[in-house]
Amino acid sequence: MRLNTLLVLLTLWVPTAFCSNGPVAARVNGEEISQLRLERYFAEYLEDQGRAVASIRNPSAYKQLRKAALDALIDKELLWQEALKRGVVISDATVKSQVDQTRQAMGGAQVFARRLEDAGFDEAAYIEYTRRDLAAQQVFAELTKIGEPDEKQVRAFFDEHRAEMSRPEEIRVRHILIKVPQGAEPSTVEAARLRLEVIRNKIGQGADFASVARNSSEDVSASQGGDLGYFSRGRMLPEFEAAAFALAPGAVSEPVRTAVGWHLIYLENRMEATDVTEEQGLDMVRAYLARQKQVQARLQVLAQLRSSNRIERIDDD
Repeated sequence: MRLNTLLVLLTLWVPTAFCSNGPVAARVNGEEISQLRLERYFAEYLEDQGRAVASIRNPSAYKQLRKAALDALIDKELLWQEALKRGVVISDATVKSQVDQTRQAMGGAQVFARRLEDAGFDEAAYIEYTRRDLAAQQVFAELTKIGEPDEKQVRAFFDEHRAEMSRPEEIRVRHILIKVPQGAEPSTVEAARLRLEVIRNKIGQGADFASVARNSSEDVSASQGGDLGYFSRGRMLPEFEAAAFALAPGAVSEPVRTAVGWHLIYLENRMEATDVTEEQGLDMVRAYLARQKQVQARLQVLAQLRSSNRIERIDDD
């Protein structure tokens, strides 16, 4: 677990004694969510999306993201309060096991204690957070239980989408391009081919294809070592595609002429075409529809909790 993740988690549901008496971002049935909790959680929320506060220059986008972070905090508080109403009890043994796992993952007791201290909390606060988190998770799981997907729906979905479940043959290649202008003189075309032959000989003597591509290719893919990723038939120029699909993994082609110039092609990998069986396809559909139902159930439960509880959003003002 990352250090900043632990610090954020501690701000989510720490006991009242540890909470700041500063500005309030929201109240859920009178229970306050402080601006401090929101600020720390917002930073983690953005980090999980690969963003930083300083990178958000659009005020509207900033406001939307901050609102989403506050929504998440409100949902956590709603679930904890629902767990209290339902009398959900997490045993000391379960809490201890979870805390022990976290302590070990962070490098042992001394590191764990030091990081808690750096955050201004003690182990008792973290134990309380863990108990509340597990209780909220349990009540959320109970509220969002779903049944098996209807078999008629599974069959209908499978019949409609079966073709999409099959994957055509795909290859992953790198290439080196020496460009030749349209309508170039035969001597110019031949000079470009000879340049590529010299490069091919260099690779044949042991030079790394990707490194040579970075230094010699005139294609935009040069910075990626000539990597074109995976593609299926019908995606590339016909001459290029025919030569590429004819290669064995690890082989380098002879110079290949296309409308843009001369290419050397290196086949990195080949993924054979796959056609799922009916049994596999039906299992895939069941899993997909179950996930869809689960997502819908979670959205509905949270919407119901929000509508049936008293929420005051001060930060929005």
